Amino acid sequence: MSELITAELVDLDLSATTKDAAARSLAERMVAAHRVTDLDGFLADVAAREAQMPTGLDGGIGIPHCRSEHVNAPTLAFGRSAAGIDFGAADGPADLIFLIAAPAGADDDHLTILSGLARRLMDPEFTAALRAGTDPAAVAALIRGEEPTPEAGGTEPETETETAEADGSVPFRIVAVTSCPTGIAHTYMAAESLAAAGRAEGVEVTVETQGSGGFKKLDPAVIAAADAVIWAHDVEVREKARFRNKPLVDVGVKAGINRPAELIAEARRKAERGEIAAVSEADGGSGSGSGDGDVGGSGADHAHFGVRLRTYLMSGVSYMVPFVAAGGLLIALSFAIGGYEIASAKSVADHFVWGEADSWAALLNQIGSAAFAFLVPVLAGYIAYGMADRPALVPGFVGGSIALTVNAGFLGGLVAGLLAGAVVMAIQRVPVHATLRGIMPVLVIPLIASAVVGFLMFIVVGKPIASLQNALTDWLNGLSGSNAVILGVVLGLMMCFDMGGPLNKVAYAFAVGGLADPTYGSLKVMAAVMAAGMVPPLAMALATTVRKKLFTKTERENGRAAWVLGASFITEGAIPFAAADPLRVIPSVMAGGAVTGALSMAFGATLRAPHGGVFVVPLIGEPFLYLLAIAAGTLVATALVVLLKGARRAAPDAAGEAGAAGSDDSRVTVAA
Repeated sequence: MSELITAELVDLDLSATTKDAAARSLAERMVAAHRVTDLDGFLADVAAREAQMPTGLDGGIGIPHCRSEHVNAPTLAFGRSAAGIDFGAADGPADLIFLIAAPAGADDDHLTILSGLARRLMDPEFTAALRAGTDPAAVAALIRGEEPTPEAGGTEPETETETAEADGSVPFRIVAVTSCPTGIAHTYMAAESLAAAGRAEGVEVTVETQGSGGFKKLDPAVIAAADAVIWAHDVEVREKARFRNKPLVDVGVKAGINRPAELIAEARRKAERGEIAAVSEADGGSGSGSGDGDVGGSGADHAHFGVRLRTYLMSGVSYMVPFVAAGGLLIALSFAIGGYEIASAKSVADHFVWGEADSWAALLNQIGSAAFAFLVPVLAGYIAYGMADRPALVPGFVGGSIALTVNAGFLGGLVAGLLAGAVVMAIQRVPVHATLRGIMPVLVIPLIASAVVGFLMFIVVGKPIASLQNALTDWLNGLSGSNAVILGVVLGLMMCFDMGGPLNKVAYAFAVGGLADPTYGSLKVMAAVMAAGMVPPLAMALATTVRKKLFTKTERENGRAAWVLGASFITEGAIPFAAADPLRVIPSVMAGGAVTGALSMAFGATLRAPHGGVFVVPLIGEPFLYLLAIAAGTLVATALVVLLKGARRAAPDAAGEAGAAGSDDSRVTVAA
């Protein structure tokens, strides 16, 4: 730890009031210590990590951290705030802030040291000593482990586990997996928190930490002997099948840090009830974890309902998108070759002429239509899967198919997926005899849930949803004038607010849903959504071209790539810019997206392809006006971001010149 933190990297009177300002203040110390080569580039990486999941922990701790190519040596900076800074922890602001910087290729030794710090942060005596320290050098030594903390003296009291082993009884055994996106801090803090809670409860907890640099597998014998499994993860658990046929608690990594005793108690309850997780040989089924901390698998029960609902819907949309892209582009190509009337051609199974372009157009159309026929069932099936794992797939697909049968369309698929997931979750809560556990996920649950969901969709909710779907279709077809422009503004704002996030996906899913049964109104919506989604990366690409000095070297490189990403309708190409400077970039691109969406709707542009960007312009109705709408929005967004960034550069540039005078590294950027 001696190389990671020094007195110069400690600020015992951190004056920042926001997490961004705190990260910048501590990062500036790293720049001054020649540990970070590009301040803005490094802060962009910190912000990108923060966007994945808040880094605040209960107990007044904030641990912003990242791996970055702008870090030349593993580094810690520590700040102590008297007022507290909000890092997103449930219990309020943090007063102890650690900024952890790891090089992009940090080796195992460095990560081991960082993980050691993460574990020590779970010790209340260690954090109390940090709060009481008055000398930066002494605090740095304490963090390095050079000064003894109260935990170092004496002997730990005998735990219930040790007592149980001494008298010959076998303790309850849990194996756990912890992981987070960077594998630096949360992974190891969750591991330490679970282990400590296990010792307090008399439970034997063995943890496998799946850091981003790799992981050491648990001994198969330890897994076999375990009574239950806990996954506290925000990235996919690797080699899940090792944990099959065990009671499973599946949560986000922050739940492992903040409420380990609850997780252990839940694992014991599931073991007592004989609840066996549906983990397959191939991948082990259950959810992917989530950036929302407590969201993911069964752990989602503890998250806010809105967060859980968003997670379920995004699960369905993410699996649906490949069908949309493949089917929609095939249909669009068929129209380009054979015209819109090709949709009414005879089946190519009965009539296909190798030398006729129309036959090939009909073939593409019918393949694309076959792919499109899966949209609603896949959406419903994977919404249900996101809620209740593999047993919910069958009732979800069945409900989605029935939604098409009763003409409930896209909305029917949403409802069917939620119903299927809810029914399966309810069935899973019913205790069953041990002899039935093996057939529950493959026979009993799909059978009962499919029957219940089928009854609800056919008899109870299907027809009302179909009526609502028809009303929505009529409304879209009737949009004109100011109403269409307002809808275009709203869709443009949603597409550009989080650039690939939940609001973006909701707007995109709304547009794609209309393509399953296209009308003039739904085709206008699809055009407006794609046009607005192209604006953020195109605007940032243009801004980095016309005003290079406002951007870092890394941002200028990202700007060159953003030309292609924007032209291809990949809105995420603007994320690095938004992460580095959200208060200037996001409002700017939202304004540009709103302008583009409004103009596209006002011009009456239509689009039958769900993706493709400028490469499907020949398939767009009113193509020249459509491109004009995109150009107008891009110029508005570019002008705003250049104006806002330019207004703040005077002070940063002056500071940068002063900093450069005392630095041998010309790449170091110092900004206010």
